[in-house]
Amino acid sequence: MAISDDDEMMGSDIELEEDGAGSGNKVDKGKSKMTDDEPPKALEGAQHGHELDNLPWVEKYRPVTLDDVVSHADITATIDKFIEANQLPHMLFYGPPGTGKTSTILCVARKIYGDKFASKNGGNYRNNVLELNASDERGIEVVREQIKSFAGVRTFGSSAFKLIILDEADMMTQQAQGALRRVIEQYTKNVRFCIICNYVNRIIPAIQSRCTRFRFGPLPIEEVKRRLGTVIEQEKVQLTPDGMNALLKLSRGDMRRALNVLQACHSAYDIVDEEAVYNCTGNPHPADIADIVESMMNEEFQTSFNRITSLKASKGLALQDIILGVYDHVSTIAFPAPTRVYILDQLAQVEHRLSTGGNEKLQLTALLATFKNGVELAAKN
Repeated sequence: MAISDDDEMMGSDIELEEDGAGSGNKVDKGKSKMTDDEPPKALEGAQHGHELDNLPWVEKYRPVTLDDVVSHADITATIDKFIEANQLPHMLFYGPPGTGKTSTILCVARKIYGDKFASKNGGNYRNNVLELNASDERGIEVVREQIKSFAGVRTFGSSAFKLIILDEADMMTQQAQGALRRVIEQYTKNVRFCIICNYVNRIIPAIQSRCTRFRFGPLPIEEVKRRLGTVIEQEKVQLTPDGMNALLKLSRGDMRRALNVLQACHSAYDIVDEEAVYNCTGNPHPADIADIVESMMNEEFQTSFNRITSLKASKGLALQDIILGVYDHVSTIAFPAPTRVYILDQLAQVEHRLSTGGNEKLQLTALLATFKNGVELAAKN
């Protein structure tokens, strides 16, 4: 049978394809696939390091495990035992800002479900943990839609329960908290709630009674100092001893505030000293507070009023910050007990009136009058 030219061409094409499927081209295809699909590990590490460098220090140095949480060893030890026994209850974390409430529950979630961003079990975390900031989403619709729909779906993987984290829950409305109480009861078998707030008295008693409560107090100064030392060493911050003391004083046990102020000062100044810390935060310098108190106690009323008004204008000071500074300074003066009680009581009243919208000029005169009366009371005693 005759073979046409077209058949010969087809046969040669088949032979060429078979040759192309041989060892040489096959290896080349494999190499190109490795190059395209698998970036070098060194490049991945460099990208990860660059992402960390861009993060605020509050997030960059956030604790990863429960052992990293600053202070609160008794709380973390208790929660650790709950996790080991697989008997985690509903929890209520409350206390001042920056004391480790959110960091602690994120460490708990990471310990139970693995890392959120890990390629191996990141899906396990994302499918089993719901994080909500109740100050933004605080209405009853959030409870009915997001929380209820998430709680109603079965757990993902080998986990016995899901975890719902409600941050700043004290901002939720009373109606939303009432609906949340019912959801907690209904889905206890497969969901655990962690409710985080600053003011526990704003959480309805029905929710409080269904949770194990943990109070996060202000961090001890030594613990804040130790943690800041780690950050200073890593970021190569040139911090003077008086700068460290000012930073610890202004943080008032708030780790978040301490890290934010330190990062701001490091960005603005090569050497971070006491002056730099007070300039960055806008708080009155202790020397200015001492001058203000000295003026209020010893100078005439109008002279002292003019001096303080001029100082406020030139340095951009707020009366609220001056009152806080005066409060700290009063503890260093040897007043008789009745005088000290009187001055502190009046300071509290002036601050309260300012917080409710009182006029700064009128409240400054009230502050002056407080110290004039205090001096007279001290002379009588």
